[in-house]
Amino acid sequence: MTAVIYARYSSDNQREESIEGQIRECTAFAEKNGITILRHYIDRAFSAKTDNRPEFQAMVKDSSKKLFDMIIVWKLDRFARNRYDSARYKALLKKNGVKVVSATEVISNGAEGIILESVLEGYAEYFSADLSEKVIRGRTENALKCKFNGGTLPIGYVIDSEHHFQIDPLTAPYVLEVFKRYDEGATMTDIRDWLNGQGIKNAKGQQMTYNSIDHILKNRRYRGEYKYRDIVVPDGIPAIIPQDLFDRVQEKLEKNRRAPARHKAEEDYLLTTKLYCGYCGAYMFGESGASHTGKVYRYYKCFSAKRKRGSCHKKPVKKQFIENLVVNRAIAALQDDKTIEAIVSMVMDLQERENTDLPMYEQQLKEAETGINNLLNAIQQGILTPSTKSRLEELEAAKEDLEIRIANEKLAKPKLTAEFVTMWLKRLRNLDMTKKEHRQRLIDTFINSVYVYDDKLEYTINYKDGTETITFEEASRALAEQESGSDMESSGVPRQKRLGDLRSW
Repeated sequence: MTAVIYARYSSDNQREESIEGQIRECTAFAEKNGITILRHYIDRAFSAKTDNRPEFQAMVKDSSKKLFDMIIVWKLDRFARNRYDSARYKALLKKNGVKVVSATEVISNGAEGIILESVLEGYAEYFSADLSEKVIRGRTENALKCKFNGGTLPIGYVIDSEHHFQIDPLTAPYVLEVFKRYDEGATMTDIRDWLNGQGIKNAKGQQMTYNSIDHILKNRRYRGEYKYRDIVVPDGIPAIIPQDLFDRVQEKLEKNRRAPARHKAEEDYLLTTKLYCGYCGAYMFGESGASHTGKVYRYYKCFSAKRKRGSCHKKPVKKQFIENLVVNRAIAALQDDKTIEAIVSMVMDLQERENTDLPMYEQQLKEAETGINNLLNAIQQGILTPSTKSRLEELEAAKEDLEIRIANEKLAKPKLTAEFVTMWLKRLRNLDMTKKEHRQRLIDTFINSVYVYDDKLEYTINYKDGTETITFEEASRALAEQESGSDMESSGVPRQKRLGDLRSW
């Protein structure tokens, strides 16, 4: 029989050794019972009270491929601590021909085994609920003393030996500067870029993002407020931000939330990370401006021209025009059946090149099966020698080993078919180009890079080498049939004009 091992621990207090111990005992159980292990599924710091566990869900999904017969767990509470989830997923696995087995709990297959398993699952659920109550009770006591209760520690603070918050002299000044800059009119994107330039990481040790800045500016801990569940202590931790500055920032955040704010517009630029300046090669980022009437206009600007004045002469390009133009090229590629065929061929070729082991194993399996059939035919004809028997045993062992390797490869990386890729690409033809998320999907799929000059645009499609060029003169002539002009580029606030739809391109 073939099996997989599922291991899990639920809290940060448990360590990797917990996983190692579970796998060791599950492996010993498999060896004792002649079971071949294909792979391990491991969820770290995930509770079994919920089924929202990535590796658990992947294991259940993989069971439908019928590549393994059994799931081995250290104890049944590793699988689930909720009787409903346990029964539901076991029924689904049973439908796929897969059984859940405990390596350390002896449960028979008869009626008494069913009762014992139900008792164990019920106890696991009780234990989980009881533990949860004890944890909440302990954390409540900590909260009344304003102690750190675990979780992600915000930048600007450290925890002392008694689990109290203390100001971090290295990162707290950056937190204060974030509030000051936003109060003085800087955008969240500007602040994010500044912090990343200083090498400051977010609470998870990664680069700052737009959401990281938003979370910092709204975090009431920085004004000294401690909160856990319903417990709120106004001056429970040392404050980094003065109350008046914190209040001004909250007012500005609320004002920006209600208004068509600049930072909201910055999130709507579809060509971000794909659009570059043709002159200096710097990326072009989104920016907005307002006319005296209050109407907001959006552009793409060269980073070098914006940040290092005089280093690049590239003028801003109107967002709607350039996005419509690029989307149209992607639409044209999508409507061409030859393009679809070329992409499918490329995906299939790439898939074969990425996984060279699976075709080799399948060929070796075919050869082993042919050898076994030839030997069996020889035996049926009366040809039986010690070498025949030895060779047959070798081929049978090789066949079993190759079947396990093939199953492992298929579990690790499912193989896409040409029909599936073709169907997925053709479904893109039904996208609604009036919806931002559909336009984004089309750009992400087909457009590799776009370089913009003052008089032309050069773009590269993902499925082939080389670039194509579109002159802005051609684009302007096409637009002239719909409108009186194009106003493709501008160094100031543009005239209000409907750019129209470029689908005819």
